[in-house]
Amino acid sequence: MASICVQETQLLTPLPPPPPPFPHFEALEKLLNYRFKNRELLEQAMTHGSWQQGSSSDSNKNYERLEFIGDSVLSMLIAREMLTCYPELSPGPLTALRAANVDTEKLGRVAMRHELYRYLRHRAPPLETQVKDFKKAMKEYPTYSSGLIDTPKFLADIVESLIGAVSIDCSYCLDTVWKAFKELLEPVIRPDTYQKDPTSELHEFCQKRGWKVQLKNTWSTDAKITVTIFGHYVASAGYANRRETAQKRAAKAALDTLTESVSLQELLDREKEALDKAKQGAEASA
Repeated sequence: MASICVQETQLLTPLPPPPPPFPHFEALEKLLNYRFKNRELLEQAMTHGSWQQGSSSDSNKNYERLEFIGDSVLSMLIAREMLTCYPELSPGPLTALRAANVDTEKLGRVAMRHELYRYLRHRAPPLETQVKDFKKAMKEYPTYSSGLIDTPKFLADIVESLIGAVSIDCSYCLDTVWKAFKELLEPVIRPDTYQKDPTSELHEFCQKRGWKVQLKNTWSTDAKITVTIFGHYVASAGYANRRETAQKRAAKAALDTLTESVSLQELLDREKEALDKAKQGAEASA
């Protein structure tokens, strides 16, 4: 009889309760100046994958699918804006402007400026730490840094998921989506405020002068990226466990050193001249 009672108790054990209802509909609709026909889309856009852990809710009801749509729609909107505003620009600069405006850091700053992270439902404490760290980094670089700081990806994700939610809700009317997000996305990066990626800028800077630049990866020994030109040390940088960010910081440090040090530029020019003469001599004797 006892075993039967235990079995009955186990059968009657209730499933974990679903997460509480989403409380931020009005605040977000006011921020977007858009009223949802289907508010479940807004709720889904502000739901992190960790929120359903341990509950009986649909595990697919998080922002990931909406982010997928929002990423494509945002790219289209920015491309249209750049093409319309700057008819004189060729595809190369237009592509660069689009990439900068949909960059993770750019969108992360949007999420921070409007405190969108406050509305995100999640059960992942590390996200709070990431926000605090990003706030500190933004104080060091108050404006878009072209990748010199590490941006929590989830911040960019929720901007794109909101765009995806509005897109679906308005049946993909681009004008409606742009109206909802144009002000939020400001300042939009335009030709007069565009900054090149530090690594690309360093290579262009050196190429114009005929200098041979190398970014040496010493990550395994000292977690740094070192910049040398003709074998001469110029600068180095590290950044926690982010190699790509460290590389950009090293490139930026090298650019700063090169532009500030006339003596170093003269040394590198003499080095280039000597190498050119040696090459010409070798070709003449061949």
